[in-house]
Amino acid sequence: MTETVVQRASGRGIWGWMFFDWAAQPFFTVVTTFIFGPYFVSRMASDPATGQAAWGYGIAAAGFVIAVLSPVLGSIADQTGPRKPWIAFFAAIKIASLSMLWFAAPGSSLFMVVLFFSLASVAAEFSTVFNDSMMPRLVPKAEIGRISNLAWGLGYLGGMLALIFVVAFLAGSPQTGKTIIGADPLFGLDPALGEDARATGPLSALWYFVFILPMFLFTPDAKRGLPARPAVRAGLAELKATLGEVRRRSGIFRFLVARMIYQDGVNALLALGGTFAAAMFDWSITEIGVFGIILNVVAIFGCWYAARLDTALGSKTVVAIALVMLSVATVGIVSTGPGYTLFGALQLPATDTGGLFATAAEKAYIFYGLLIGLAFGPVQASSRSYMARSVTAEESGRYFGIYALAGRATSFAAPFLVATVTALTGSARLGMAVIILFLAGGMWLLAGTPYPADRPQK
Repeated sequence: MTETVVQRASGRGIWGWMFFDWAAQPFFTVVTTFIFGPYFVSRMASDPATGQAAWGYGIAAAGFVIAVLSPVLGSIADQTGPRKPWIAFFAAIKIASLSMLWFAAPGSSLFMVVLFFSLASVAAEFSTVFNDSMMPRLVPKAEIGRISNLAWGLGYLGGMLALIFVVAFLAGSPQTGKTIIGADPLFGLDPALGEDARATGPLSALWYFVFILPMFLFTPDAKRGLPARPAVRAGLAELKATLGEVRRRSGIFRFLVARMIYQDGVNALLALGGTFAAAMFDWSITEIGVFGIILNVVAIFGCWYAARLDTALGSKTVVAIALVMLSVATVGIVSTGPGYTLFGALQLPATDTGGLFATAAEKAYIFYGLLIGLAFGPVQASSRSYMARSVTAEESGRYFGIYALAGRATSFAAPFLVATVTALTGSARLGMAVIILFLAGGMWLLAGTPYPADRPQK
């Protein structure tokens, strides 16, 4: 098979493409995980269990739509050619939906807020599908890993800076009205009305709009290919053939199923961990924001160190270590409450010392959060390199398409079960405990998977 030689795009074209991750990440950091999500659960809803159930169902609904439509959009990305018109279409939906979160005042309709959040989530994911599909045309294959990881790190940095801005200049204490630096929130935002959290929707929309412009202006796009209808037919036909083939390659199939299960757990932990803490400790937006900053800083170092471990020990070992750390952290989180951790085996002083994370139980939660921060980047990055080491260069495109599909196919399952268990039992703690089952199930399947995954099993 003769491969087309890819000419390296200009420096500003590559940087324009990488800035897409910088543009996209604040939505996940300040809206989904650390600021708006916890506000929705702890202050918008009538009680935290109702809030967590509604938020979990919103994430699950978005994940279901993504799982159903991603294969079709993947085929369009491969066959039609230009990606920018599709990115612009979904960007418009995302920006409009995020802007509507400003109207999520306490006591307003949970359904409408969840609807706009879910629309933004779906649009964000589909935009990413098309943006990711541009990468192979920008640089030769030897540089793809470096460019991809640099963009991923740039995204983490962008999300962290946006979060710092919110905590320092927007998020005021409901008691004092001051931000963590002792200033009044910008734009006259009223923390008592949740305006500091609600502002993260329009802020993320504006950030996204500004920082995707370099990609539109400087990054080269593909030439026009097939019209949409024949492109969908051709892409789905190839997808069907590859799905039949992967079932005959038992090691790769087992790895994909294992990743599908544990990635569900990872996604649910990231999406719901902050909301769980906000409800349990009555954390303010400031405390949730500082918690998020800590996790993002630790994540940068976790990815840097895991890159060395991956080279020395292999991707499977890194993924396994990360899953153990995430499982320990999840057990720690669900076993911690005011005055205790590890299900009461370790009693903690209940004294409130004042300031951020003022009780011993909150500090224990921070410790478990550090484990999450160290592990959530490596578990995803080393899963990708596990797959890359398991297929040939000639088949990498279609197999990474299956890899992406596996990561999305059941992405609604863990949030749905967390939400359902929470709703049925009235206990957010029992709902979060479901995540442990996904992490443990994925680890069990991974343990019996060869490395590389295409290696013949004895």
